[in-house]
Amino acid sequence: MAGRAAPAPGALLCALLWATAAAAGGGPGDNPAPGAFGRVYRGAVNISAERVYAFAYRSEPGQVDAVRVYVNSSSENLRYPVLFVVRQQKGVLSWQVPLIFRGLYQRTYNYQEVSRTLCPSEPAPETRPSDQVIFVDVASMAPFNIAYELLVTRLENFQLETNKAFNFTASPSQPQYFLYKFPRDVDSVIINVVSDAAYPCSVVSVQDIVCPVYDLDHNVEFNGVYQSMTKQAAITVQRKDFPGEQFFVVFVIKPEDYACGGSVPSSIHGNVNRTWNLQRTKNLQVTIVPSIKKSVYVQAMFFSFLGFLSFYLGSVVVAFVHYISTEVKLTVSLGSVSIAGSGIMTSSHPISASTPEGSSYGAIDESSSSGGHQLASPERRPPAGSDTDSSVEEESDFDTMPEIESDKNIIRTKVFLYLSDLSRKDRRIVSKKYKIYFWNIITIAVFYALPVIQLVITYQTVVNVTGNQDICYYNFLCAHPLGVLSAFNNILSNVGHMMLGFLFLLIVLRRDILHRRAMEMKDIYTLDYGIPKHFGLFYAMGIALMMEGVLSACYHVCPNYSNFQFDTSFMYMIAGLCMLKLYQTRHPDINASAYSAYASFAVVISLAVLGVVFGKNDMWFWVVFSMIHVLASLALSTQIYYMGRFKIAPCAGCSGFLSFPLTDLGMFRRAVMVLYTDCIQQCSRPMYMDRMVLLIVGNLVNWSFAIFGLVYRPRDFASYILGIFICNLLLYLAFYIIMKLRSSEKLLPIPMFCIVATAVVWAAALYFFFQTLSSWEETPAESREKNRPCILLGFFDDHDVWHFLSAAALFFSFLVLLTLDDDLDTVRRDKIPVF
Repeated sequence: MAGRAAPAPGALLCALLWATAAAAGGGPGDNPAPGAFGRVYRGAVNISAERVYAFAYRSEPGQVDAVRVYVNSSSENLRYPVLFVVRQQKGVLSWQVPLIFRGLYQRTYNYQEVSRTLCPSEPAPETRPSDQVIFVDVASMAPFNIAYELLVTRLENFQLETNKAFNFTASPSQPQYFLYKFPRDVDSVIINVVSDAAYPCSVVSVQDIVCPVYDLDHNVEFNGVYQSMTKQAAITVQRKDFPGEQFFVVFVIKPEDYACGGSVPSSIHGNVNRTWNLQRTKNLQVTIVPSIKKSVYVQAMFFSFLGFLSFYLGSVVVAFVHYISTEVKLTVSLGSVSIAGSGIMTSSHPISASTPEGSSYGAIDESSSSGGHQLASPERRPPAGSDTDSSVEEESDFDTMPEIESDKNIIRTKVFLYLSDLSRKDRRIVSKKYKIYFWNIITIAVFYALPVIQLVITYQTVVNVTGNQDICYYNFLCAHPLGVLSAFNNILSNVGHMMLGFLFLLIVLRRDILHRRAMEMKDIYTLDYGIPKHFGLFYAMGIALMMEGVLSACYHVCPNYSNFQFDTSFMYMIAGLCMLKLYQTRHPDINASAYSAYASFAVVISLAVLGVVFGKNDMWFWVVFSMIHVLASLALSTQIYYMGRFKIAPCAGCSGFLSFPLTDLGMFRRAVMVLYTDCIQQCSRPMYMDRMVLLIVGNLVNWSFAIFGLVYRPRDFASYILGIFICNLLLYLAFYIIMKLRSSEKLLPIPMFCIVATAVVWAAALYFFFQTLSSWEETPAESREKNRPCILLGFFDDHDVWHFLSAAALFFSFLVLLTLDDDLDTVRRDKIPVF
């Protein structure tokens, strides 16, 4: 016996199976034929004849063996398909041929060639090899013979390796999946899948090591995490989510492309609803690379917070330098008092004595604004230091003026206006009016943010529970999870808005305190000179900047088409508040109230919501919106041009500034007369030339936006409205600075630095903003084609850099508005022109 070779374990097992079946008296169909891997078996089955094949193999210790079964049948009889049942030690897998997939509108796609990978058996814990056996049953209920082919093979490259690309092919009837085990020193990996062709549409799924494996179009979404894919997909997987420290990567090709943004194949249009063996093969490449370590998270957090804490340090340095220079000036001033005695006014106000009469923009004789001097006289001014809020002062008191309505008309419709003409109201009442902006925006922020936070938490929960990563439009190549958050880096990068918004509040608070102290000291500079100090709008701007950070972070918890308005709502408010503040600077008495301003913002946000719902394809919405846009621009331009005093008069000779009853039938004739006299007759030389130039340019810009929206109907309606706001803000700011320089006013070093910093930082920020990394205007699969790797610290992507830079740019923009007119602190208000 020593010279005889030992029989193979598979041969012994098959012999045992044959002996068992023969002893039981089974017929030919009951006897499992011994099968060999890699051999093609051909046969025929019918209702009375079925075939059973047994494939035996030996599994080595610690090795995961995978087997793939290929079957084919030439029959197109859907009533009598060939049934294949594969029995394993711990599971059963079955399918039919032709294999049927269902698409839209009850379309069916039938495939006669099918291949499936069997769920691999778990590696045996013992140290010795173990014998495995697989039974393949082939049957049919057809009363006639149906031919088939069978091929069973063992997969050589079933386990994926780290940092090693693997290429393969898949189709709807021939899905693929592979095994991956975490290396010991790796806690998180990124599965990168690429393809040269966008279509056919495919699905990438990550599933736990559990049988059965869901690898068909109708069940791939039942388990694990999955994404649709055209050319690129990326899934971040963490070791803690898989107790066995291993998982399957499943690749499924969909029978139709509509889920990825493609169209239904033209061959099935019309009445034909059945397609056979549609060629939808896709070549894929998968690479699994380690993700970042925990130390990178710590570095990114330190970078984010320390980077913006440097702004706090810079602000402290500037405040200290300002304090030292103020103390030096105070010392010099006290020295001049002791030497010059009663001549202090001459040394303290050189500009009032040396500024020539015609050096200010639109300067006229001081007697033209004598009314402002009378109301600003110390006898009519409230006691200094009484700037505290009073509960007995109501909104109805805000517009109280000693003069009658006609006096308003006379003053505000002069050809040349000075700040003293539009700062005649009680300073306490006006200051209280602007503080309403601050308290109202806090209320709005609380009521707006709480439902938003609740909603995005729900979104994230749905993503985590269902595993559907098509819900949120992340940059999956740079989406670093933390806890329940899928893209912590996109949330962390918004910390700059919150930190710089709070810093701006501190800067405004310091200015407010210094102003109050000056009022308590009865400083004549504070009482009669410079721009009136009202800080309510600045406080509101600081809160709006902080809330922009909060809501942008909420949006990036799960960015998608439905919640993009969260990211833009407070951007509308920031742009609107900046325009209001710029206008309030030289029009403190006639600026919009907080209630009307926030009501206008509410209308804008409502239009944004309607645009999200109806702005895609409904032409009627764009017609209505464009009409509202143009009419609102004209109405606002009229109010600005006439300083809020434009009303169509019911009588001749009333100069168009008195009210009229709505039932007056002559109102339209008078409207035409006002337009003729004020627009046509004075077209060559308008009464208010500078305002007219601004408003003409502004209306051209807004009409261009309206025409663009009507023609192209952009899908991103929220960004479209935001572009309108930003363009109007930039136009008004440029006009203000040009008019300021034209009026021989100066730009001090700090506002000049802020202007340059704003321009530079905004330019850099916009560069990164237009590096599109995802787009909810497209399908999730198409959006992932734009995904890019991280560019900063291996943690932040281009959009995160946009968050950092835009926060800094908004902060510098706010400082421009805060410091722009600091040069006027020593200029009398009747010398400061209004524009």
